[in-house]
Amino acid sequence: MRVLLHAPTADALARARSNARNLLARQPDAEILIVTNADGVTEAIATRDAATDPMLRICENTLRTRELTAPASIATVPAAIETLVNLQEDGWIYVRA
Repeated sequence: MRVLLHAPTADALARARSNARNLLARQPDAEILIVTNADGVTEAIATRDAATDPMLRICENTLRTRELTAPASIATVPAAIETLVNLQEDGWIYVRA
C-alpha cells in the first residue's frame, strides 16, 4: 500500500501526521509520503515530528516564494503539484488531509 497525504495547511499537516502514525500502526508495511505546500510548509518547518518528518516532502516553490529554508533533515520536491500528479500516475493513493 502506497499512500500520498497532501497537507497544504497547518491543520492538514497535523491531520496528515496523525493519519500516517495511525496507518502505520495498523499497516506497518505501508509506504507513506506527506507532501506539503502553502501554509503546510511553514508549519512543517516550525513544528518537527521525529516519527513523520522522514515522510515529509516540502514544496520548493513555497520555500522560494516565502523566502524560507527547509531543514536539512527534511526532503524537498521542486513542485508539490508535480509530485502529487506523478505519484498518483505511479499508483499512489491520494488523500487530502
